Amino acid sequence: METQEVVHTALENIPDETGIHFTWEDNPMAGAIGQLKLTFKNREIHFNTEIKKEILEHQLPNLEIAAKNKQPFLLVAHYLRPKIKTELRKRNIAYLEKNGNIFINHENWFILIDANKPVDLAKETGNRAFTKTGLKVVYLYLTEKNWLNKPQREIAKKTGAGLGNISNVNHGLQKEKFLLKVNRTQKQLNNKQELLEKWMKAYAVTLQPELKIGQFRFADEKNYIHYRKIQLDENTWWGGEPAGDILTDYLRPGELTLYTNNTRTGLMKQFKLIPDPKGNVRIFKAFWNTVNQQEQNTVHPLLVYVDLMNTGDNRCYETAQMIWDKYLAHEF
Repeated sequence: METQEVVHTALENIPDETGIHFTWEDNPMAGAIGQLKLTFKNREIHFNTEIKKEILEHQLPNLEIAAKNKQPFLLVAHYLRPKIKTELRKRNIAYLEKNGNIFINHENWFILIDANKPVDLAKETGNRAFTKTGLKVVYLYLTEKNWLNKPQREIAKKTGAGLGNISNVNHGLQKEKFLLKVNRTQKQLNNKQELLEKWMKAYAVTLQPELKIGQFRFADEKNYIHYRKIQLDENTWWGGEPAGDILTDYLRPGELTLYTNNTRTGLMKQFKLIPDPKGNVRIFKAFWNTVNQQEQNTVHPLLVYVDLMNTGDNRCYETAQMIWDKYLAHEF
């Protein structure tokens, strides 16, 4: 099985000089995929194990709950991004990567290896619906469902995609049963919630990093505290935490997110921003072609939901659920 292959590769990549020995065991407890028996200096621990390709920020709260319910718990993953590994260590969730990197802090055992290079992830099956271009088209389908049955030439113009890409995207969605033909001329989305989950994961990894214009701080920090007083033009929208705050009045933003069609230089002048890699203002290029998203100068609630879920923060997670219930649930 592929899952066991991941485990065995990971165990082979743990350096012998650590003196750690792992054995994979079947017959796991309910809800776990398997157990790993760790032997070190004549002591044993049996870890209830889950295996994932990777973990994204929005999955952390549920993973933390699972870890508490299945103690002692260990996550095995093909690959974990540095930020995710930091979060796992903060939450004291043991993990093992396919490359042999490992973290365990259990009782009086502390093991940390983080020097091994990542093992290349297997490529997706080539589904064009979840490429950078495909994600823009799927976003249009999810947020403006009337576009699904418009001519492909119009969809291509709306999304900035090549005409041939629209057919490839639709084929990719059909392949995974996300798009169904109702009749000769009409199509409809299927399993929309599952599609959104997949879009959310691919967006965080594939598209959003390419959209980042930069990270900044305000020359006057009062603008951060009173961000709602900032006048946005028709080409700039609040996203992420400030949008969540605006839509729910529940969240106090830890950082500000903007999406825009304006230039970096123009934004710095307009909002008196100073480039700062640790700044609390993140700005991304808008990837849609719509004049105005919301009356409140926020991006579409779906993108707000996605941004909040991808933070991995519990308060953001709660805010995302409120947005889901108020703005999105009836569409899914």
